[in-house]
Amino acid sequence: MTTVRLPLFPLNSVLFPGLVLPLNIFEERYRAMMRELLKTPEGEPRRFAVVAIRDGHEVAPSAPGLPDQTARPERGPAAGFGDDPVKAFHGVGCIADAATIREREDGTFEVLATGTTRVRLRSVDASGAFLTAELEELPEEPGDEAGALAAGVLRAFRTYQKRLAGARERTLSTGAELPDEPSVVSYLVAAAAMLDTPTKQRLLQAPDTSSRLRDELRLLRTETAIIRHLPSLPATELTRAPTSFN
Repeated sequence: MTTVRLPLFPLNSVLFPGLVLPLNIFEERYRAMMRELLKTPEGEPRRFAVVAIRDGHEVAPSAPGLPDQTARPERGPAAGFGDDPVKAFHGVGCIADAATIREREDGTFEVLATGTTRVRLRSVDASGAFLTAELEELPEEPGDEAGALAAGVLRAFRTYQKRLAGARERTLSTGAELPDEPSVVSYLVAAAAMLDTPTKQRLLQAPDTSSRLRDELRLLRTETAIIRHLPSLPATELTRAPTSFN
């Protein structure tokens, strides 16, 4: 078992290995985190962990609000996540490697990171300027028949894309080639499909690649059938990466 302690970045979305994560950072707790990451020696990865929020707020209240206009806003690294932050987060997340951290003149940051490795959340420390966590790295096991399942998922995903494009009365772009490595396929489809956060979280924490692909095959067939009977859908880009405004 490989464990690591890293800064913790909670989001209202799920990050998958291999997927790009753009961040616009303005809260002080996360600005402090980025300042610390910038101290990483050149050539070493600037890593932090991303977990999806189960119960809480991605951005902490910064001013009095309803119903009590006199209530003091929460401060500190665990603001918005209750007395025991570990309970506010899903138990499996993803390590992110920040390829770009650019500080703006006003002290906010523009960050571009990429998901690398799944991790299980063991504990959360809120004693510093930002949250840190003890994490157990999770290996990606292939499972049975991963290759054949990946091929089936890709076919189902193409059909899903076409149905989705048709429902939006727009042309499907087919310029980008999809991968054929089973684990990469499983993560790409999980990130690109229009699914809610609990469903994406379930896919992230699947025990192996084959299990994830089987779940995706069922989901894609169900979603495609639903789209077939809907005349229109919200204009949300299929492969748009999530952006946090923390």
